[in-house]
Amino acid sequence: MLRLLSFIFTWWNGPGLGTRLSTWRTGTEVGRDEQGNVYYGSKAGRRWVIYNGAPEASRIPPEWYQWLHKTVDTLPSETKPRVWEKPWVPNLTGTSGAHAPSGSLSVTGKRARATGDYEAWTPE
Repeated sequence: MLRLLSFIFTWWNGPGLGTRLSTWRTGTEVGRDEQGNVYYGSKAGRRWVIYNGAPEASRIPPEWYQWLHKTVDTLPSETKPRVWEKPWVPNLTGTSGAHAPSGSLSVTGKRARATGDYEAWTPE
């Protein structure tokens, strides 16, 4: 019973009942990305994604983000990547894999000494 209520009322465990019904009635699958997220469109012009796993917006690659927000009308599967484009990587902010520059508290806790023409200000 708890699983059924979770399925109906929670969006963080996957698409809810309303999204599933709307997808079944009006949605047409238009593509999938390398993470398994499925993208849908409707005749009315609506576009949406069903996540494969946690519903985290930063898991949408840029080319699909552009299509979802109607910046472009061509599907990413119909376009070639440009030579300067890098492959998509997830946003690691807030995780142990996040970037920590030297001198940050999470790395060493000590900042490198200032060099060059820097002079600390002292009040007179």
